[in-house]
Amino acid sequence: MSPVVRIALEEDIGSGDVTTRACVPESQQARGRFLAREPLVVAGLSLLAELYDSVTLHKRDGERCFDGETIAEVGGTARALLEHERVALNFLQRLSGVATLARQFAEAVEGTGCRVLDTRKTTPGLRALEKAAAAAGGVTNHRMGLFDAVLIKNNHIAAAGGVRNAIERARASGFPIEIEVRTRAELREALDAGAAHLLLDNLTPAEAAEWVREIAGRARVELSGGINLATVRAYAETGADFVSAGAITHSARAMDISFRLELVP
Repeated sequence: MSPVVRIALEEDIGSGDVTTRACVPESQQARGRFLAREPLVVAGLSLLAELYDSVTLHKRDGERCFDGETIAEVGGTARALLEHERVALNFLQRLSGVATLARQFAEAVEGTGCRVLDTRKTTPGLRALEKAAAAAGGVTNHRMGLFDAVLIKNNHIAAAGGVRNAIERARASGFPIEIEVRTRAELREALDAGAAHLLLDNLTPAEAAEWVREIAGRARVELSGGINLATVRAYAETGADFVSAGAITHSARAMDISFRLELVP
């Protein structure tokens, strides 16, 4: 069992589910169905195998579900099904929310040649799961953490003593390098220093289009900063290679999924 699932179960069950133990015979067998109660893109299904003895999947991560469709069926003792119900729903509802919102972002930029990236703005402890859900929804995972790519931001530039210093020092790391630039002067300094991936933050779509024209293909371009479903296509149409949206993980709502239990004679 993965640590995150173990922690979730310990948090919810604690010393024992007093309601289920009081009401349900220990030997009683049951089966249950997870049902979509609204249209959604499902994610997190692999976790069910960690929670239940018997699992039959009717959907795969990344597939659409319609209202009333069965997502998965599980079996085991009635006590186990009831004890694990809320943890299973919490994971499925949260991760399906991320996947559903990710799909909406991905569809919003179709045909532009621009890819949507997720960010590190994830729920503490759930990053791997939320990024997997984002990918299932159709967006591209950005770096997983501080350890797998260099992203030089404004405070790094200040601490390093400037754009060029930051880039030149970062090259020794051997990791891919991306640098945030906030002014046209920083943009030109970064390009002169050989920056291959630029992050342009908090520009309007019109401003971003101007900067992209000046860059003229000399570096890959990512746009970020308050990008949402209403604005993402306008940013994607600027000619940028990527747009990143923290909302995919930090603002996804839990989808409506229910659990229905039936006794097995």
